Amino acid sequence: MDKNIMIQKLVRNYNEKDGFNGAWLYAENGEIVSKGALGFRNPEDTLPITEDTIFQLASVSKTFTSAAVMLLMRQGLLGPEDEITKIFPEIPYPGVTVRQLLNHTSGIPDYFDDADWFIRIWKEEKRVPGNDEILRFLQETKAKPYFAPGEGLKYSNTGYNLLALLVERLSGIPYEEFLQKNIFEPAGMTSTRCCHIRRDGVPFANYARATVFENDKCVADIDSAEYGDVTAFDGLNGDDYVYTNIFDMLRWDRALRDGRVLTEEEQKIMYTPGKLNNGEDAVYDEDDGLGYGFGWAVGREEELGLVVSHSGGMPGVATWFERFIDADRVLVILGCRDYRDVRAYLSFWEGMEAIARDKEPEPIVSIEDITVKDPDKSKWESFCGKYEHPGDAEFIVDEIFLKDGELHANSIDEDGDEMTFRLYPIGENEFGRKGGLFKLKIGEDCVMYDDFTCKKL
Repeated sequence: MDKNIMIQKLVRNYNEKDGFNGAWLYAENGEIVSKGALGFRNPEDTLPITEDTIFQLASVSKTFTSAAVMLLMRQGLLGPEDEITKIFPEIPYPGVTVRQLLNHTSGIPDYFDDADWFIRIWKEEKRVPGNDEILRFLQETKAKPYFAPGEGLKYSNTGYNLLALLVERLSGIPYEEFLQKNIFEPAGMTSTRCCHIRRDGVPFANYARATVFENDKCVADIDSAEYGDVTAFDGLNGDDYVYTNIFDMLRWDRALRDGRVLTEEEQKIMYTPGKLNNGEDAVYDEDDGLGYGFGWAVGREEELGLVVSHSGGMPGVATWFERFIDADRVLVILGCRDYRDVRAYLSFWEGMEAIARDKEPEPIVSIEDITVKDPDKSKWESFCGKYEHPGDAEFIVDEIFLKDGELHANSIDEDGDEMTFRLYPIGENEFGRKGGLFKLKIGEDCVMYDDFTCKKL
């Protein structure tokens, strides 16, 4: 099978159906099998993405934070079982260890649960909070922990902010400088930096601007009415804000494999999934059976052996870094524009995963591909109206209405945010939407979705 041909075809198909905006690289045994770039790195579609374009990594940055912590452990500056209150006595979460921060079993809440704290400082004090203020954030909010340390696994960006601050405290130099001197330079990652573009400006000539869709138009994240508050978090470190390109991510893979940054033994520790206090595996992804080590999701496959990975996502950012440790393969996907069609998006990512595993990818499927052509619209007007709200639903269909001859819905999510979207007919009185896998069936004066039946009001 010619993997390059299959990947090129898959990417172009996705680009045609949903506008893939990004770059990719797939390598085996250190040799590039496929690479390329499609789309634009600005909302105006005037600057094409090239293979050396710089992207925000989002949470893939955690692989560097965990490596930095491992280097401190090598120097004897801390151990995995050290309690972080020894270094940060002011935070109200006793008993949490460095290990628990690394594998998300600390129970410390994610700062996104109380994002208004950062937004308030940004808007009222006209500044972006620095990462050292994560301590003040935890003191002032006093958010209830998800669980006692070691009693569960729940992803927390805050834990990695604390780890970055820990790196600064123990090394005596800024976190950004520590990564540059101890990781990026030894790995030969000449195009990589940890920096704060929204706060300080763009240091790269070929940077890909994170782009979202608003009113069906491309908008830079910072100019978005819905996502513009992202600037408020741009002073944080550890969980995000490493910027790089596909070639430097391959260099990161080779530097790890060659032991230029961390030894093989140190990496084995990183790739060991965490356990709970009762000795059970701490499960990170139940669907795929993945655990979480130090900065990496960890899985083992029958044919390919140990596989470690990390995803990254922010408004306008979608990234993926996957390393097949035993099979010596690496897959890098860096994107700078939100998807519009979730089916096409998932088809693309599943297809890339299949090719990396020596399998033929399934065709890209979009909502238009499964939409009923020339549907019977005779009953559609009777579907319109308000519907009752199920009490324990995370997603509520509030109203169905006609617009330009097509059905649309107003919905309310678990945070109380309202959203309007078109309903695409995908079966007899059954509808889907472009931005999710949601399916809605309309019956006699009722709608059915997510096991709920809601009467028309």
